[in-house]
Amino acid sequence: MNSMAENFRVTPYEVEGKVDYEKFAKEFGISIIDKKLEERIERLAGGTHYLLRRHIIYSHRDLNWLLDEYEKGNRFYLYTGIAPSGSMHIGHLIPFIFTQWLQEKFGAEVLIQIPDEEKALIRNVSFEEVHKLAHDDALNIIALGFDPKKTKIFFNTDYAGTLYRHAVRAAKRITFSMVKDAFGFTNETNIGSIFYTSMQAVPAFLKSVEEKKNVPCLIPLAIDQDVHFRIARDVLVKMGYYKPAIIHAKFLPGLSGKPKMSAHDPNDAIYLNDSPEVVEKKVLRAITGQQATAELQKKLGGNPEKCSVCQYYRYLFEPDDKKLEKIFEGERNGTLLAGEHKEDLAKRINKFLEEHRRKREALRGKLDVFMLKDYRAGQD
Repeated sequence: MNSMAENFRVTPYEVEGKVDYEKFAKEFGISIIDKKLEERIERLAGGTHYLLRRHIIYSHRDLNWLLDEYEKGNRFYLYTGIAPSGSMHIGHLIPFIFTQWLQEKFGAEVLIQIPDEEKALIRNVSFEEVHKLAHDDALNIIALGFDPKKTKIFFNTDYAGTLYRHAVRAAKRITFSMVKDAFGFTNETNIGSIFYTSMQAVPAFLKSVEEKKNVPCLIPLAIDQDVHFRIARDVLVKMGYYKPAIIHAKFLPGLSGKPKMSAHDPNDAIYLNDSPEVVEKKVLRAITGQQATAELQKKLGGNPEKCSVCQYYRYLFEPDDKKLEKIFEGERNGTLLAGEHKEDLAKRINKFLEEHRRKREALRGKLDVFMLKDYRAGQD
């Protein structure tokens, strides 16, 4: 998905420049979540989420239609996922945190696809390594509190027997021209990459196949993944299924101020397996919105919108709006200095990671409860 905006570029494989989220939405026909829709979600969910209030979850496709169906009694399910290529970082958690909240508030079933082949097709990483990373990702995801009775996770290679027979139905309607234009593929792109979007489309209608009736599907994702489902939405309606609704998250910025935290830049990302010492060192090097010296910061103040440290509070580490505004105001008026700012954030991150790892290890022996596999998966 190549954004044509002048100053930024967004694809499923890379993000460059400062992302203008409203411009991106306009370019690709995505609707911004307005106050009316936010209040509707709050009313139906019996509460709100700070990611919505802060417009980190900020746009959608057909969410009003999905909520119309929900109010008619046609319950929806949730579908999301992640393609492993390295250790998960904290930015990867945002769509999953929101998906878990939606599951809790709407009682929705969740399908989580972990394609353990995609990144091996497009990056210099082995299939064996990606499959190993997939297990770690699955543990990190269920540690966020997903309901084991309503959550199913699958790896594409383990569930291929089920997925493939439905993927070919979608693939028959997807031309090379469509994926070439959408992803920027060339004649040198391997055929596995070209076919992949068909596999990613399947969970968006799998419940409809299983229940032999159309079941609404909502897909929470980061905006760089929207392209897969723009194609799927056009194809699935031709197959007689509902278009999946989509809800989009903004990117957690990198420590260096880049628009998206990169899993492939160890200096720019906080990984879920980083030690406390590594977290402290990384946060200490993070770009802030403060002045060059403490004296100037006290005199002139800084800019929290340009501060990666402030943004980490905003995205993940301070859910209380009043406390967040106090942090932002301290940056603006010069009463909050970089050293104490970073020290506090590092403590919060380490506390979160310690608790997350504890939950993950407690669930290690229970992963199979969440997994979907074909009968002969792993036997050959």
